[in-house]
Amino acid sequence: MSSQILVVDSDPEYARYLASFLESSGYEIAVCSSADRALDLLEATGFDIMVAEQDLEIEGRSLLSRAADLRTDLAIILTTGFGTIETAVSAMRQGAFDYLSKPIVPEELRLSVQRSLEQRALVAENSKLKAQLTRHRQLDGILGSSAKMTAIFEVVESVAPTRATVLITGASGTGKSVMARVIHNRSSCKDGPFLEVNCGALPDTLLESELFGHARGSFTGAIRDTAGKFEQADGGTLFLDEIATASPALQVKLLRVIQSRKFERVGETKTRRVDVRLILATNQNLLEMVSDGEFREDLYYRINVVNIEIPELKERVEDIPFLLDHFLRHFADYHSKPVTGFGPEALDHLLSYPWPGNIRELENTVERAVVLSRSPTIELRDLPPGIAQQDRPVVQLRTEILPLKKALEEPEKLIIRQALELNHWNRQKTADMLEVNRTTLFHKMKKYGLLPPKGPDSPQ
Repeated sequence: MSSQILVVDSDPEYARYLASFLESSGYEIAVCSSADRALDLLEATGFDIMVAEQDLEIEGRSLLSRAADLRTDLAIILTTGFGTIETAVSAMRQGAFDYLSKPIVPEELRLSVQRSLEQRALVAENSKLKAQLTRHRQLDGILGSSAKMTAIFEVVESVAPTRATVLITGASGTGKSVMARVIHNRSSCKDGPFLEVNCGALPDTLLESELFGHARGSFTGAIRDTAGKFEQADGGTLFLDEIATASPALQVKLLRVIQSRKFERVGETKTRRVDVRLILATNQNLLEMVSDGEFREDLYYRINVVNIEIPELKERVEDIPFLLDHFLRHFADYHSKPVTGFGPEALDHLLSYPWPGNIRELENTVERAVVLSRSPTIELRDLPPGIAQQDRPVVQLRTEILPLKKALEEPEKLIIRQALELNHWNRQKTADMLEVNRTTLFHKMKKYGLLPPKGPDSPQ
């Protein structure tokens, strides 16, 4: 569909003259000669541009200001027979895109319309990208702009409103419990309780009682009837962490309650029924445990309806700067410390550290640094010895101002080197991580002196 333009001029013949030229350029044109009619048309039709005489007013206000209030996305080109620099500047400040003096040269009008459409498209695209960036970098408190986290956010947005059982996998410290709560908060049972049980923190006998409850006198110390977590979570979500540690006997009972939502308390014969959404998590490979006979196959397929695998921090290095900034602001506010950023050397070490403890380690590191910091910026002395003293090349920071392209080369080289090291210098995996093609990666490695001695992996 071609762009729509509204031409407004108190001289109807002049308005038709402008309109005929714009129509010959392929635009859809509407013409009017009064400000009141112009506003009516703007309300009724989604015009992209308004070409209007400057002096038109409605109830003491210019058409420009009224139109700008009505349609913030409208590009406005003003025309006048008495143009000065002062009036042009004033018009631009009020929101006009361009200002043309009469008699209007058709080619100037064509170029102005073309530029305004390009600017309008750019603003719309930037707004779209900004919205995508905000969604991809944060999902209810979970930060991540990497391809892997973006894909996870899309899965969460799809599965959360359903009642499907979710299995969250990933190494310790990657944020599985946080992800479980995000799913609950976006679900239809978000107004119900959210309860969490760490299956690896309790002996098997106590874990069964914790989950299903017990009757008075069913074991030593059972002085009263007690509801378990399944009953307490009725109408909400029950999150079972470290599910791989459940014993074979407990796995049988879990399978039954998942299938039928029925169970009995320990020491009781009465069958109870609950309506609970289950989310489970593990840092173990359950499929390997099934193959080794350590985990029931039927239970595995019951809980693995939707699997969300959270990557380790070293697999999403592009998210680290956002996480550092997020935790810095959080802990600076929490501890009432006037810390506003990271010193260059400290930031360099934080970005190159492999983070074996994942987000949990990064969070604790930033809190420690904020607490110990004696200046507005976190310095190398504020970091734990294992990070501050890591064996790594030191990047000499420049104090002079360089052209932007040149200044960006050192951080780009550092990021490429980090990605290569994380992937054991496998170029295809590195290119996939950095979301570039292999040839581009090769040329950048060559540019920055990162190529190993010539070998079979060199591009042909």
